[in-house]
Amino acid sequence: MSQAAIAMVHPGFDVFAIRREFPILAESVRGKPLIYLDSAASAQKPRAVIEAMVQAMEHQYANVHRGLHWMSERTTEAFETARDAVARFLNAPSREEIVFTKNATEAINLVAHAYGRGVMDPAKAVLISAMEHHANIIPWQMLRDERGIELRVCPITAEGELDWAGFERLLADGRVGLVAITHMSNVLGTVTPAERIARAAHDAGALVLFDGSQAAVHRRVDVQAIGADFYVFTGHKLYGPTGIGVLWARAELLERMPPFLGGGDMISSVSFEKAEWARIPHKFEAGTPPILEGIGLAAAIAWVERVGLEAIEEHERALTDFALARLSAIEGVRIFGRAQDRGGVVTFALDRAHAHDVATLLDRQGIAVRAGHHCAEPLMRVLGVDSTARASFAAYTTRAEIDALAEALERVRRFFA
Repeated sequence: MSQAAIAMVHPGFDVFAIRREFPILAESVRGKPLIYLDSAASAQKPRAVIEAMVQAMEHQYANVHRGLHWMSERTTEAFETARDAVARFLNAPSREEIVFTKNATEAINLVAHAYGRGVMDPAKAVLISAMEHHANIIPWQMLRDERGIELRVCPITAEGELDWAGFERLLADGRVGLVAITHMSNVLGTVTPAERIARAAHDAGALVLFDGSQAAVHRRVDVQAIGADFYVFTGHKLYGPTGIGVLWARAELLERMPPFLGGGDMISSVSFEKAEWARIPHKFEAGTPPILEGIGLAAAIAWVERVGLEAIEEHERALTDFALARLSAIEGVRIFGRAQDRGGVVTFALDRAHAHDVATLLDRQGIAVRAGHHCAEPLMRVLGVDSTARASFAAYTTRAEIDALAEALERVRRFFA
């Protein structure tokens, strides 16, 4: 395939022009060009995000919401513009439904605490799946241990898809109060059928939380269209900074939920006898918020919208198909997950080699992949392994990099042979 053909997977999508917007991609590793295939863990940052945060620090930084001077007012406007950007990005009905947290993990914990402990009937169950990240397992285990709720786990098929018959069976008795499920697996790449899940859950009297940490990066999310009640994602996987995550929830749910943390900015009045809470979303944002991170997230969303989520999705779909074919042809490579609908993640193991050794030898060739259990130990046990290697793709990934990964794996295989 020619360079021009590679660059134009989607009309107007030029991966080489996109790469030039990421300063770090010009770096080298031990004298070799950096090949970064770990974007599912954390994506690299375009210059637009870096400059937006530097501009705010150099020219207008102040604390938000409380100050009357011009720098505070300007920074408050920039920070609250991020809330508008996220609402637009998710097609949320209202900006007041956007709560900023420090990451998706905190957003799920917020729901587990404020909805699970504060609103949900303890006689109800929480239903998750076998492919969840620890962030969508442990908060519900803690709720189970503290409040006695039942925690149910839906199995997955051999292809790595949700076992739909098992899902319906676990909903059938009407005792599930909340379905908390990944929108895209960080290990298998599986994209779950969100609309179908929400319909089935609602028909059974349950609410739905989607962990969109991966999905929001790879495809357009419309929380109204999929019928979600809660949706979470994180900034650092969406080409934005660390330290900021998002919880979207329907306004009537946020109104019913008690605060998660107490302190400044989440109150309307305080005395030594009592406190009254601020209006949503500020009721859930105690203390100084992630100001610069919010500005960076707004810049990241603007960058993604400029490039086009549909174009990014098509580019990554082509890369994933290419990687699956390329790596499957290597003797001794086992690929995990064959879902029909999947995102830009390929998880694999190499015969006779531990995933950590594979990742270390790839690193010596300038190729960054993830190795381990990927914060999904229960899923590793379902797959019958203790660790795997994972290559994950982004808007800046090229086919040449996947070719380089395949050639390097061939060398690793010969080394262990």
